[in-house]
Amino acid sequence: MRLCLKFFLISFFILLASPILAVEPGEELSDPALEARAREISKGLRCLVCQNQTIDDSNADLARDLRLIVRERLRQGDSDKEVTDYVRARYGDFVLLSPPFSAATLLLWIGPFVFLLFAFFAWWRYYAGRRDSAPSSSQPPPLSKDDQARLKALLNDESEKGKKS
Repeated sequence: MRLCLKFFLISFFILLASPILAVEPGEELSDPALEARAREISKGLRCLVCQNQTIDDSNADLARDLRLIVRERLRQGDSDKEVTDYVRARYGDFVLLSPPFSAATLLLWIGPFVFLLFAFFAWWRYYAGRRDSAPSSSQPPPLSKDDQARLKALLNDESEKGKKS
């Protein structure tokens, strides 16, 4: 019984860890080379409904339509670049998981670096300001003559109380 349970759990976790693709058997091409090219092209195309999945990983109807378009274009003899360009012309740069470097996508490519530069500058200004406002020595300033007299009187009072106890 225990062995059966272990086998079931191991099988379940292996199945859970394996990639699950949304490509249906009816969509697959009969030519393995064309199917491999279609899968490779699909890895670079974004599902416009899910937005964070490839069209191979998505179950959305639009992703299915895009998978069919890719396979149809490959059957017609288009190269990988021609298929990608066709889909890109129809749906725009957003359909590409890795958008090209252009004026329209400049912020996507440079934005993270600008943000990091700004964060570093803010961090530097914060710590530079703290360093400038901190006292230059760790020694407290000397006591004035009045403060010294008050301290001596307090200490004398404390020592007299201790002697009485």
